[in-house]
Amino acid sequence: MTKGTLLIVDDNKNLLNALELIMQNEFEKVITLTDPNRINEILRKDDVDIVMLDMNFKSGVHNGNEGLFWMREIFNYDSNISVVIVTAFGDVELAVKAIREGAVDFILKPWDNSKLLATINVAWQLRLSRLEATTLKKDNQLLKNEINKGGEKIVLGASPTMINVMNIVKKVAGTDANVLITGENGTGKEIVAREIHNLSKRAGELMVNVDMGSITETLFESELFGHVKGAFTDAKEDRKGKFEQAQKGTLFLDEIGNLSLQSQAKLLSVLQNRYVVKVGSNKQLPVDIRLVCATNCDLMQMVKDGRFREDLLYRINTIMIEVPPLRDRVDDIAILANHFLKVHSERYGKSGLKISTHALEKLANHDWPGNVRELQHSIEKAVIMSDSEVLKPPDFVFSSASRSLIQSEMTLEEMEKKMIIDNLRRYSNNMSIIAAKLGITRQTLYNKMKKYDL
Repeated sequence: MTKGTLLIVDDNKNLLNALELIMQNEFEKVITLTDPNRINEILRKDDVDIVMLDMNFKSGVHNGNEGLFWMREIFNYDSNISVVIVTAFGDVELAVKAIREGAVDFILKPWDNSKLLATINVAWQLRLSRLEATTLKKDNQLLKNEINKGGEKIVLGASPTMINVMNIVKKVAGTDANVLITGENGTGKEIVAREIHNLSKRAGELMVNVDMGSITETLFESELFGHVKGAFTDAKEDRKGKFEQAQKGTLFLDEIGNLSLQSQAKLLSVLQNRYVVKVGSNKQLPVDIRLVCATNCDLMQMVKDGRFREDLLYRINTIMIEVPPLRDRVDDIAILANHFLKVHSERYGKSGLKISTHALEKLANHDWPGNVRELQHSIEKAVIMSDSEVLKPPDFVFSSASRSLIQSEMTLEEMEKKMIIDNLRRYSNNMSIIAAKLGITRQTLYNKMKKYDL
């Protein structure tokens, strides 16, 4: 006996009694109706799994329209219900029409009991499969929602550069244009990519992140395109690649500048042809993804050096968004610092913590070689170590090793050029302020800018 509920609808009481007698040993609950107008009432009251439905109810009418009408009503209420048509031999064409509209099968009057039970068993198995598929679909959607909301929300600053970044994000998010996000390590490129996804028409699907720098040459195709069982020694089962996982959603390829030329060619082929082929297979799987890439490399210079394909750069670079380093948007430091303070003080059970004015000044004057990521770690460390309710300048200790190392490997001219570029960004090309900060005259500044082609 199944645990399901069977509804039988027929205007012939003798037939209903006969079917009920047969089916009461097969189903936990059997409901019979002579009046189809009560179908919706029963559906609302009971969790019906299968409906055995007659095609004709009015005397003298044999066109089957009534049966089709009530079948559609059943599907409107629950499309997963299995409907089995009960009809006379002469109405086989009507039954076939019902199957085309979604009925599982039909039973001819008079019926053979073994065939009847076999047909109802198929209808029951189909009902279970549909319910399982619906459950999996709901679970999958819940998982997508959970994963997509797990990303860190972007925190807007007051700096003109960051406002400009967000304006570009809002404009491009509603399209399917490929986006290349550039910027130093720790500036928040992944957060910007997630904001593009969250504002896009694909927001309800997955955003799949791939760190291209961590994928070896030998595993590139398997990781991105997938493989079939037996494709190579360790391929013990079929595996979906990142492109397939991101189907209908967004694929975020981080550190794309680390790809070898060979891998670049394979990626370009997929982007041009819009399909992938799993390792060990010949089947072409269509690709429907939104591509967002990120890098801290100068891809144009890499193209000139022959280390990055120009055709791939144009393919991924429909829109380019440059995320500025934190030292070029000092106005945002206090906003970001207070945001991270709120996050980490709640996380470590120290709500109510504040940052003193002098501490904020110290943060504003730091060079932030690690950018926003370094600021977040500095705030987290200060929150953990603090014994008071106010974070003060001594609570923030910075390491200058990374910046010193970078500068120690630069020539004097390179350092001078970099200082000028940094100040041009920081002070929005205000020559008087920049010259004063560098301790030179405006004319000297102009001469050096000409020298370095700035």
